[in-house]
Amino acid sequence: MAFADPNPLRGIVLKVCSVTVFVAMQACIKLAGSGIPPGQISFHRSAFAIVPIIIYLSWRGELRSAMHTDNPFGHIKRGLLGVCAMGAGFYGLVHLPLPDAIAIGYAMPLIAVVFAAVFLKETVRLYRWTAVVVGLVGVMIITVPKLSLFGEEGLGSDAAIGALAVLVSAILGAGAMLQVRQLVREEKTATIVLFFSLTAALLSAVTWFFGWADLSWTALGLLALAGFFGGLGQIFLTESYRFADVSTIAPFEYCSIILGSIAAYILFSEVPTVTTLIGAAIVVAAGIFIILREHRLGLERRAARKASTPQG
Repeated sequence: MAFADPNPLRGIVLKVCSVTVFVAMQACIKLAGSGIPPGQISFHRSAFAIVPIIIYLSWRGELRSAMHTDNPFGHIKRGLLGVCAMGAGFYGLVHLPLPDAIAIGYAMPLIAVVFAAVFLKETVRLYRWTAVVVGLVGVMIITVPKLSLFGEEGLGSDAAIGALAVLVSAILGAGAMLQVRQLVREEKTATIVLFFSLTAALLSAVTWFFGWADLSWTALGLLALAGFFGGLGQIFLTESYRFADVSTIAPFEYCSIILGSIAAYILFSEVPTVTTLIGAAIVVAAGIFIILREHRLGLERRAARKASTPQG
């Protein structure tokens, strides 16, 4: 990906735009209804996302090069993890209040730190381990009340299954993040973005054999709009990294809890519970700490490399 001249404000604006349209995507999926199979939602989300992505890549003159890959199996693996994560996440989304689904989903980057240490053998020191544990405690504060352990339905309640589905989505999504980190070493960003939408659409289309719901025109329109928003959000996100460092714009991901709460109140009359607000605050704080810690370590590593470079 070619980097433009640094413009942190523009990068932040693009990041907030991506967060906004992703929240709009989630709202469209909830509005479409709870009787739609997750695989069917994933198909429409992925298929209609291809439209803005192809337009964007054509405009940048990157469509032809984006179609070339030396690692098709890596893209298939990333697509399989991603589509399973989407399906679980969408199931949880339609069975939970929107702010709860968003906040529990914040577990994904925390789990990715654990996976990076276990599978990629990355060094994770005490500070980040502490932040991960604190963040996961925040996730549990949000999740445990949904499990209804002492209610009549227990773990069989819609809220309990929805909360567990979002947690499963976060775990699978963390695995997909690691796969992307492997892909970026040899593949272009445009290739990764395009192949994910293509493979996710094809893989989720297989669920048609297990039965899809008959959609009303309204539901079909909402799912198509959700897919378009998903592709548009990916474009805004990609563009934001052209103008600012990850450490600068990543904390603005947490605007989604505010925007999601507003959308939930207006569209669904949902109000975040006290436990959701407390848990979300803990998870956000832990996530921002990890981002800032990564930024500081990155600066230290660059300074060390510079200091160790032989001078002529």
